[in-house]
Amino acid sequence: MKKAKVDPFIFWTSIFAIAIVTVLLVINRSTAEPYLDNLMSSITFKMDWAFQFLTFGLFIILVWLAFSRYGNIKLGEGKPEFSTFSWGTMLFTAGMGTSIMYWSMIEPITYFSGPPFGVEAEGKEAAEWALTYGLFHWGISAWSLYAFPAVVIAYTYFVKKRPSLKMSVALSGALGKYADGWIGKLVDILVIWSLVGGLGTSLGLGVPMVSAVVASILGIEQTLTLDAIIVICITIIYSASAFIGLHKGIRRLSDINVYLALALAIFVFIAGPTLFILTYFTNSFGMMIQNFAMMSFYTDPIAQSGFPQGWTVFYWAWFAATAPFMGLFVARISRGRTIRQLIVHMLLWGSIGGWIYFGVFGGYSMNLQLQDILPLNEILNTSGGPATVVEILNTLPLSAIVLPFFVILALIFLSTSMDSATYILSAIATKELKEGQEPARWHRMVWGSILAIISISLLLVGGLRVVQTSAVVVSVPIYIFYLLLIVSLLKWLKQDFPKQQ
Repeated sequence: MKKAKVDPFIFWTSIFAIAIVTVLLVINRSTAEPYLDNLMSSITFKMDWAFQFLTFGLFIILVWLAFSRYGNIKLGEGKPEFSTFSWGTMLFTAGMGTSIMYWSMIEPITYFSGPPFGVEAEGKEAAEWALTYGLFHWGISAWSLYAFPAVVIAYTYFVKKRPSLKMSVALSGALGKYADGWIGKLVDILVIWSLVGGLGTSLGLGVPMVSAVVASILGIEQTLTLDAIIVICITIIYSASAFIGLHKGIRRLSDINVYLALALAIFVFIAGPTLFILTYFTNSFGMMIQNFAMMSFYTDPIAQSGFPQGWTVFYWAWFAATAPFMGLFVARISRGRTIRQLIVHMLLWGSIGGWIYFGVFGGYSMNLQLQDILPLNEILNTSGGPATVVEILNTLPLSAIVLPFFVILALIFLSTSMDSATYILSAIATKELKEGQEPARWHRMVWGSILAIISISLLLVGGLRVVQTSAVVVSVPIYIFYLLLIVSLLKWLKQDFPKQQ
């Protein structure tokens, strides 16, 4: 099979655009940061209804697709390329990263101090909503935003036989000839930017958290140099994984990641207040199911607390911004599956993984707070999230072993997200990628190096947050992509599988 050729226009334009925009944002970050923050607030407050209808609507469409006659459509020929377990581990690790490790401990404490629906802060009702909202934000709604692009891109790649992993190709049903012109190129470059910025968000959460834990283990001060060393370690791991390839590298690293993640969750579950974790999760899960529709459409227009805009709508915008990457990656690894399998497994693997982590770590953290073992809300307000994570981990039995284990797991979690991203960045900037082909190794290494250089540079100059915010702002044009994806898929299904008379 011939080697996959690079698309020079997308490759060079993307690199040039990333370099220019990153440098401009960093140089002008004192003015760019408040401007982007205001823009982000404007998006979350003025488009709250739009993101909420989109997210809920996608869930309805996915359920309809899965259980309609279209659910039996097979994506590609032959047996599935990966075992169900490895397929599921790659789905989960690519989508979650260290974000789930961080927010499963921090988010419930934050909601306890600033609850929704006008509930009294730090009261009994606030404690009940604290875990409920975490389960909601990291559950089926979030994975619906990921799953729909995956279905359309997989359909384009395996059923329509368009040998290219690009968002522009998936939109061609709606865009027609414009998908091959400058509009299509612009779409792909925008997706690359949203992916680079989304990874910046993962690094912005993950690296300081890992750095704080390492500093605690070694008894040293957390510094930018330590952050940079951690980024270099992550780069070595994900570059090696991406270089080896999808089967021997990314798949194996994802398998190891899930085994370690489960091991840590099981340890905390057994070593912690097991009965409280079980009953607290059960109660919160019931509240989430009972109030799912209300939480999905909650905008708080009367009291205007800003809770749904600051959390729910921000999350939907963040997941939407990174959804093209997830769609492209999941489509690539889903050969041999049916549309029904793809939808059900994405919604279930992702949601159950998130619920397990929130149930265990959120329950453990809230128990520390509610039993007055550790004033986590005060620590969070005074010292920040990474320091709070360290304090939580230090309360566990065998913390001398748990802390290094946590660091290893976090490094692998970050690496699995990055190697999946490196693979997809190189795929987008490749002209054609037929079944069985992979992007050129040197191409994967180039994107790996670019991500490392950007990450270290932004950490050192303090410009990471500006790039994160700019990436979430990209969710506005990506909102339009979702509408075009819906049009494309429905058009193709009607053409390719007309109802039998």
